[in-house]
Amino acid sequence: MKNDTTFKELKQSGYTDKTISQEIQANLVAKIKAKEPVFQGLWGYEDTVIPQLKKAILAGHHINLLGLRGQAKTRIARSMVNLLDEYMPIVKGSEINDSPFQPISKFARDLVAELGDDTPISWVHRSDRFFEKLATPDVNVADLIGDIDPIKAATLKLPYSDERVLHYGMILRANRSIFVLNELPDLQARIQVSLFNILQEGDVQIRGFQLRMPLDIQFVFTANPEDYTNRGSIVTPLKDRIGSQIFTHYPKTVALARQITEQEAAIADDDKAKIHVPDLARNLLEEVAFAARESEYVDAKSGVSARLTISAMENLMAAAKLRLLESGSEQTNIRLIDFMSIVPSITGKIELVYEGEQEGADFVAKILIDDAVMTQFESLFPRVPKLEKEGLKNAYTDLIQWFNNNQLELNYADSDEEFYKKLNSIKPLTTLIEDNVADLDEVDKNFCKELVLWALTISKKLDKSENASAFNFESAGIGQFFRS
Repeated sequence: MKNDTTFKELKQSGYTDKTISQEIQANLVAKIKAKEPVFQGLWGYEDTVIPQLKKAILAGHHINLLGLRGQAKTRIARSMVNLLDEYMPIVKGSEINDSPFQPISKFARDLVAELGDDTPISWVHRSDRFFEKLATPDVNVADLIGDIDPIKAATLKLPYSDERVLHYGMILRANRSIFVLNELPDLQARIQVSLFNILQEGDVQIRGFQLRMPLDIQFVFTANPEDYTNRGSIVTPLKDRIGSQIFTHYPKTVALARQITEQEAAIADDDKAKIHVPDLARNLLEEVAFAARESEYVDAKSGVSARLTISAMENLMAAAKLRLLESGSEQTNIRLIDFMSIVPSITGKIELVYEGEQEGADFVAKILIDDAVMTQFESLFPRVPKLEKEGLKNAYTDLIQWFNNNQLELNYADSDEEFYKKLNSIKPLTTLIEDNVADLDEVDKNFCKELVLWALTISKKLDKSENASAFNFESAGIGQFFRS
């Protein structure tokens, strides 16, 4: 924290007064020249969003981040705080961060006029120069711009015509700061109109007061694409006043999606040490989100947030942690059957179309997991033939025949030793793994064994049934015969 000073000492220090746009630009230029990372943790945006963001800042534009939910729009806006100076001088006691060089409120103007170089100066840290508001239907002009404060008028014994009776709204208090307005289309059109002059001329008008307050604010708006929402839209004159509109997007590869999940998932270090997540399991988790974005059951216009896989990873780890607690084991690996624990993470993160609603959210969630399983399976193993030719063996013939005389029960609560002992007892499965993915480590190989069994049930070569504690795999048709 910097100590208070006087206006004279501030000028003697060589401090140069800058607009917030100039300040952000100068710090951006310095970082670029020093080859320092500007926006960190925004995986997948290095060649798309970030270059556009840099250009918008250098152009001195207000910015609208347009994209579906879960595309890091708010994170981008918050990361701009790092481009502010560490401390900013203001007239001490100012409600709206008045610069002593160019005071705009009556309080600051009068104080500087009275005290001159002896005007007290305090310092505001950059963390206090970020203002964020979620646009909801109940937001009004008084919240954002301000209103007459009758209590202040009565306390100070001032008439309503005196500027000192005004209560400053959130935008005015964000003077010389970054102001983020999330979900702009949700803001009523008449409230959006109140922003016109602020964005273009910096003027404000409160209850008829003709105030000339050249506000200095870096605006960042976030919104879903207009065509994708029935909740509202951005009125055209307001959109026209926003200098740059930047489209965000979902990660384009599984590798990028993994980085986001690993960065954002709240997993305790102790859990990470005790629970191993195979690479294939991490990939499969991301494939579920990719499958959801392509699914005929899911509303594509609503989007599938990156929060789906973040929440799913947390549930996956929780399932393994529960196993450790109940079994008394010290270590465990994530298994494919653990993926049933991510169903609640999926059902709460997707919007279904009519067909999906008819099927039910749980059913759709399991379909998405199956789709992800098949995508990963077909990237590692030969396709499962739809028709068996008599007398002609394929890669899965011996394995399928093994189930003609055997069944397999995989329990959630089994220790790793018990669990993998069951899988390793299936010799044709071990042979299949060695023939196709011999270069994988043992943990991934074990995960592949489950992957193969799961894929064969999806392909209707085996049957799979589930109860509260286990999955049962058996020859196709036998299960239905005995259960009927």
